[in-house]
Amino acid sequence: MSKAVLLTVLLAVLVVIGASSTAWAAQLDARINPNSDSSPFSMHYLKTVFIEYPNGGKLFDELQGKEWTVSGSADSSNPGVQELMAKLNQKLSNDGSHAKVSDLNVSYEFLLKGRSINTSIDYKVLLEGTLSDYVITKDAQRTLVDLGWRGMTVNGEVNIDGVEINIPINMLRDKEPEVYAVFAGTEAEQVLHRPIINADFILEQPLTNWHFLFDPTGINVDAGTFGLDEEIAGFVVSSWTMGESSIREGRQVERVFTADVVADQKYTVRSVQSADQANLATIGFGALDVLDGLEIAGVTPKPPEGYATTSTGDFPIMIVYGMAGMAAIAGIAFFIVSNRSLKNEKVGQQGIDPNRLVGYQTSASSGGYQTNRGEAQLKDETDYQQTRSVYDNAQQQSPPPQTSATEEAACGCAASAEMGSECDCEMHGSCLCDASCKCNAEICKEQVRSMS
Repeated sequence: MSKAVLLTVLLAVLVVIGASSTAWAAQLDARINPNSDSSPFSMHYLKTVFIEYPNGGKLFDELQGKEWTVSGSADSSNPGVQELMAKLNQKLSNDGSHAKVSDLNVSYEFLLKGRSINTSIDYKVLLEGTLSDYVITKDAQRTLVDLGWRGMTVNGEVNIDGVEINIPINMLRDKEPEVYAVFAGTEAEQVLHRPIINADFILEQPLTNWHFLFDPTGINVDAGTFGLDEEIAGFVVSSWTMGESSIREGRQVERVFTADVVADQKYTVRSVQSADQANLATIGFGALDVLDGLEIAGVTPKPPEGYATTSTGDFPIMIVYGMAGMAAIAGIAFFIVSNRSLKNEKVGQQGIDPNRLVGYQTSASSGGYQTNRGEAQLKDETDYQQTRSVYDNAQQQSPPPQTSATEEAACGCAASAEMGSECDCEMHGSCLCDASCKCNAEICKEQVRSMS
């Protein structure tokens, strides 16, 4: 029973954890074509900062009810974007990847909203561009694709058109100098100095821990009739997904950094960044490998002969076997409990032994209504007071007092004559009196004469 409970709890944990929040810090979406020199990618970076002032104070006066938005966009012709591309490529090279960002568009939006007890600042940065030089080698059978470029991170400042978009506290420095002055040189400044453009966790999570699926639609004979993209005609599509909490990946939780600042009042700064998420796909069937510490995929147009696994690590088959084991344990437990219940159940007569009972006829008295039914009582009179017939009580009652014929006649006839009412005997057409009856009714007189 304990094993069944344990398996049930584990399955419930998987379901609950798998339904975790969909608000992510870094969101990668890329589709790599090994038959092309470049492929598109997009990366979203999200972060929220809360400045709390529950006791009021200078920051309350400065921020309460205030709202502003800073937004903009730029392409690779912008000097700031070119500098950002250089920093990204340097980080990819440090990670051991040969891939490069060859084109980039940047969009950003920062929104401040002041409330009565806190102020929130939402930071959003979107990078959309083109990735190139990801093919390591290619022959007639397969293509080796570099997948170590996932950690697109910049630790320093990123200025685009005079707006610093990477270090959260710099936005306060430029837009809210009074607030910045309170946080400068404190622990809160360190919390707010963590960069927005950071995808290190996506790189640190090994691809072997990501969920893997492949779509064979491209190799179907009639795939072209459904408007299939020519890029994947004749190929399968492999995809890896990261971000779902599981036993293999671990529980994905938001990252929260907090600092208290004591000035005219006590203020609290919280930086909230949810778990990262990534969707990576490649045209062809990708088999993961490691080359000199770099994660790669060996891509072929079709999966190996007889390949039918739908998830890395045989995750679905583990769940199937787990559920089958739970069902078997539950069935065994049911039979054990049922068997114990049957053994403890009393079988046979649960009351008085029928051999100690004797039939007793009822309703046999004069004027009673005789039936075929009767009652039973104990042969040996044991505990008779609890089993005796209810008719015994009636038989043990004292008989009614007897009256003389004269009193009965006087009561039945003479009293009627005195009252001047009709005699009861005449009403019934018969006289029940004896020879001592003094009634003047003719029927009574005839009765007396017949009895004399």
